Amino acid sequence: MLRSALLAASRSGALRTFAEDSPLLRPVVDRFVAGTTVDEAVAAARALVADRLVTVDHLGEDTTEPEQAAATVEAYLVLLRRLSDDGLADRVEVSVKLSALGQSLPGGDAGKIALDHARRICEAAHAAGTTVTVDMEGHTTTDSTLGIVRELRVDHPWVGAVVQAALRRTEGDCRELAGSRVRLCKGAYDEPASVAFRERAEVDRSFVRCLRILMAGSGLPMVATHDPVLIDIARHLGRGRPYELQMLHGVRPGEQRALAAAGERVRVYLPYGAQWYGYLVRRLAERPANLAFFARSLLTKS
Repeated sequence: MLRSALLAASRSGALRTFAEDSPLLRPVVDRFVAGTTVDEAVAAARALVADRLVTVDHLGEDTTEPEQAAATVEAYLVLLRRLSDDGLADRVEVSVKLSALGQSLPGGDAGKIALDHARRICEAAHAAGTTVTVDMEGHTTTDSTLGIVRELRVDHPWVGAVVQAALRRTEGDCRELAGSRVRLCKGAYDEPASVAFRERAEVDRSFVRCLRILMAGSGLPMVATHDPVLIDIARHLGRGRPYELQMLHGVRPGEQRALAAAGERVRVYLPYGAQWYGYLVRRLAERPANLAFFARSLLTKS
């Protein structure tokens, strides 16, 4: 119930306005979001690449105006130029949400608009010498998102896909995608039981099953979790083959550094931008115990 309430809160315009104007939340935002400007994002990435890799997300989603989608594309083009000019592109890639690029626009051509916008970002990433991972959103967009990924891979086979262990379909998707770059995460959306596992233990078991499929394939599994048990399983299954561990900016940074020092390939998901509210609330909703975790993180800074 708390998870559903948090996810409902993430869609509330009134709560968004209150949160964005509240100085009480500023320490939380500063810990988990790398500022609102491209300069702040690049500076944060530069600090992280001393021992880790980075994927940068320009925050924003569910765009309903074509101008907003075009502005998001321009923000990514500026970011990619900066990564190239600053010599960071070999260690920093970008993550994009298709709903921010037009997938949610009204009308029958929304998918084509999102694809065209994503192509521009992929072309800029290729020119900069880096890669793109396409984030996954709610289950109603899964087929569209994977279809756009397939289209992008015609010219850019390195484009990364994301799958969510919470969805019942994901084992099948992993079998189809196991020869490519795939980020496996638990999933941050409030999905119905008809399409998703609702209990944490069920999601964890699905995560392990999907992980085994990806590790048996020829692609690059990107294991997105902060769960120590799942990380240990990934490290065991990944012996002798390439894979990545991926963790969120500001979450268990001490453990991130320790894993990197132990020789693990660790990539940090680094969000930036003014539209941080929905992102942050979904991180809490993924596991309501994160409310206490985030509070401890602010106190310990480790």
